[in-house]
Amino acid sequence: MNQLLNVNEFELAARELLAPMVYDYYRGGAEDELTVADNRAAWQRWRFVPRMLVDVSHRDLSTSVLGQPIRLPVITAPCGFNALAHADGELAVARAVTAAGTVQIVSTAATFSLEEIAQAAPAGLRWFQLYCYRNREITAQLVQRANAARYQAICLTVDAPLVGRRERDIRNGFGLPAGLRWKNLEGFGLDRMDTTAEGSALTRYIAEIWDTGVTWETVAWLRQQTALPLILKGILSADDARRAVDCGVAGLIVSNHGGRQLDGAIASGDALASVVDAIAGQAEVYVDGGIRRGSDVLKALALGARAVMIGRPYLWGLAVGGEAGVRRVLEMIAVELELAMALAGRPKLTDIDRSLLVR
Repeated sequence: MNQLLNVNEFELAARELLAPMVYDYYRGGAEDELTVADNRAAWQRWRFVPRMLVDVSHRDLSTSVLGQPIRLPVITAPCGFNALAHADGELAVARAVTAAGTVQIVSTAATFSLEEIAQAAPAGLRWFQLYCYRNREITAQLVQRANAARYQAICLTVDAPLVGRRERDIRNGFGLPAGLRWKNLEGFGLDRMDTTAEGSALTRYIAEIWDTGVTWETVAWLRQQTALPLILKGILSADDARRAVDCGVAGLIVSNHGGRQLDGAIASGDALASVVDAIAGQAEVYVDGGIRRGSDVLKALALGARAVMIGRPYLWGLAVGGEAGVRRVLEMIAVELELAMALAGRPKLTDIDRSLLVR
């Protein structure tokens, strides 16, 4: 593992280790995967305008999110079914993220329960990602459990009323192999999602139980269920960002679900600045999608993100080396970011602004 020098090399190593169905599930997107590719290209369209003769002998990557200090402005996104990559799944991620001093966002679709994950790293910071179910009692109970397990925020995914057409999953008959479950839903009898000989089990499963009628009224209802800060994941338009702030949310994640929902949706890196401008500091803004290098993180921060989220990169690390692999990926991105900040003449996160970038 030590010979792997960047996230792309981790992906190549992970591909050799993972079952083809699992690799395709993690790597794939919707339809022609145009947005998957454009997420990466969006960061590459920006160029730096570095400043010289700046004292960069001391660099500082620390910041805060929702008032909580973190050592690195890189958060692990809520990816489902981590145990497909490694037997320790989300537990390994929890320990690695806590060691890195940042935040883990735990998916509703985790292969360990939200309580087990919290117990794996009691000192860690974590948010709970939530989907809304047709049975509102399920949704309410998940929120209550997250609160009881001392999660620091609820992160509502708003861009997935249905699953995008993920043709790799359809072709592979994607489902969970024997022994793996939606652990958070065991008490509701909704934990099984077996592999199938025809089509994607995930698509059918979600079509049967997720609420396709989620609206702004649902956001208002959810705010009544908990005093935890609420973050909306999947915002791409300035209008939606302004309305979210009017609803009292604490944060927004600029995201197109990693290109897995509407193919042809705007890249996160292209949507970020307009969302930041629209809310003018009234909520924190985060971004995910296509971030593979520390220099990508620097660009996102320059465009106004409080922190970035990575998904596929930490899954590749998990597949290659479990907890140590996730730690290695986070460390690599941190080293790249620190070097890029120094070379750009911006040694602290507070020094970073849009004057650093040009297209």
